[in-house]
Amino acid sequence: MTVAIGMGHTTAGAPATLDLEELLATRLLVQGNSGSGKSHLLRRLLEQSAPWVQQTIIDPEGDFVTLAERFGHLVIDAEAHTEQGLQLAGERARIHRVSTVLNLEGLDAEHQLRRAAAFLGGIFDVDRDHWYPMLVVVDEAQLFAPAIAGEVSDEARKLSLGAMTNLMCRGRKRGLAGVIATQRLAKLAKNVAAEASNFLMGRTFLDIDMARAADLLGMERRQAEAFRDLERGHFMALGPALSRSPLGLCIGPTETQPPNATPRLMPLPEAMLEDARAVILAAPPPEAARPQRRPPRPPAPDLLSQLMAAKPATTENRAEAVEEPPNPEKLAERRERLDRILSAILADPEAGFRAIGVLYQDFLVRCRIEGLGAGVLDLGAFRRMLTRARAGISAEMAEEDVWQEVSIRADILPEDMQGIFMMIARAAREGLPCPGDPAIARAYGTRSLGRARRVLTYMEEQGLIVCQVDGAGRRIVTLVELAWATAPGAPNAEEALAG
Repeated sequence: MTVAIGMGHTTAGAPATLDLEELLATRLLVQGNSGSGKSHLLRRLLEQSAPWVQQTIIDPEGDFVTLAERFGHLVIDAEAHTEQGLQLAGERARIHRVSTVLNLEGLDAEHQLRRAAAFLGGIFDVDRDHWYPMLVVVDEAQLFAPAIAGEVSDEARKLSLGAMTNLMCRGRKRGLAGVIATQRLAKLAKNVAAEASNFLMGRTFLDIDMARAADLLGMERRQAEAFRDLERGHFMALGPALSRSPLGLCIGPTETQPPNATPRLMPLPEAMLEDARAVILAAPPPEAARPQRRPPRPPAPDLLSQLMAAKPATTENRAEAVEEPPNPEKLAERRERLDRILSAILADPEAGFRAIGVLYQDFLVRCRIEGLGAGVLDLGAFRRMLTRARAGISAEMAEEDVWQEVSIRADILPEDMQGIFMMIARAAREGLPCPGDPAIARAYGTRSLGRARRVLTYMEEQGLIVCQVDGAGRRIVTLVELAWATAPGAPNAEEALAG
């Protein structure tokens, strides 16, 4: 079935349509200077295709959040989520076929790139069973796939550029149709732009951008001057989903509007301040007179924490409690009991794929049952304990100087990778085979073996490990500086380290 969605009308007055089925197979690039109507074009495309295909929008300025009320998109505020949480959200959105808007407004460039890369990675890495068709729209694509290094760190740029390259180069077989919009073709990475087969070129002024636009549309260089004269909302179209030859079209109206309209001119107030200099350049008030920012209220403890902190109202605890010095034997026994509880949780084959919050709640309930409710670990301490337990390192082992040193080295990694580094370190110290991709993926909380391999690649790029393959195809990992090396292990081995 061919689905033709209306984009507006041609310069000759005929209806202008876009073949949605063809777009899913060939991708789209939109270019135009600020004010040319790119965002309006994307909004028209999203509104017209919303009933037919799942969508996700990478939105750096919060322009597309208004799609939620009319078309039911889920708005995800990236500022409120970690990279791991966004990666998981991308996977779940793909699996459950929910259209989303990733709102990156309010984040600096570094965090925008990192969070967009994590979300796109989650969409890209889902299992083959969930490769449903999806339209992935990236506004201001030059931010996420820059042609040259900018103000952000190399790591963030590589993560984002890798995610964008996967989307445009390898996304088609996974059902992902990339739609990227940019103000400057010259600032967009060429390997990302080159994968698009459909083009919509709007008003452009710089010679280098006009020349690239003319080349993409198969026009002569002398015809490139026409891009300067295009009106707002007018584009030159070319591609199998649009037209086999360059075609001028005008984008039609939209049902929704961006939350912030274009600023309009308005007259200055008639009544001028009597003494503008005295008012504007007055000395700042003393510190004591300035309104103080109210300190944030501490988060209320959850119900389980309150229950565990509560004690029966017995005669003994009605009296004022007297602090006793910690008993080393009792502390050791408590650590051992906590280790047993955590080991029981991790014994569940699905535990590796559960969110940290779900595991923490399970841990709290089990502690309450065991009578360990008072003074239970907070979420941060539980996360560190979980990292250690997934590596098979007991509380007693963790006190040793050598594991303290390993933990310090692991601190340069993202939190969700530290447990994998410690798991490899344990295998290397004990001369065990290198953990296989399934074991690493499970410890990372994913079912994707490709992501497990990328974790090792990332660690190698950070200078922590060196990966080698022997003649039998088995993997050996050496820890830099510590000079520990694992025994050869098959990359596809299912078994994990014994606890």
